[in-house]
Amino acid sequence: MEGGISIYPLRWFFFFALFPVAFFWLRRAGRIFFKNDFSEVALKRGEPPPDARKYAPIEMGINFIAGSAIVVVIVSVLLGLLTYDQWIAAAGITLWMKIFSSFALSRHAHSKLGRK
Repeated sequence: MEGGISIYPLRWFFFFALFPVAFFWLRRAGRIFFKNDFSEVALKRGEPPPDARKYAPIEMGINFIAGSAIVVVIVSVLLGLLTYDQWIAAAGITLWMKIFSSFALSRHAHSKLGRK
């Protein structure tokens, strides 16, 4: 079975897990862009940096690009354009790159180097 979605439970689980992930990331990007809510920008131990506004556009971009990529994967699977190996690879790479990018941004935003 080479189709995008098959009857295997783990494949269904991974596919349905993409929906809340995309929703969460796009909601975060929307909060930053539309509501100017910087409370979730570059968090380290649950605290935003003192100058969260400076890092908000980068965090918004990371969340928007990753959320949009996941939505493209979801739509492509539903239309049968991607095989299981293709969509699981695209979703996995997107997930890990978003996590690493947000982590790097949070560490950079909270670094003490160059501050007085």
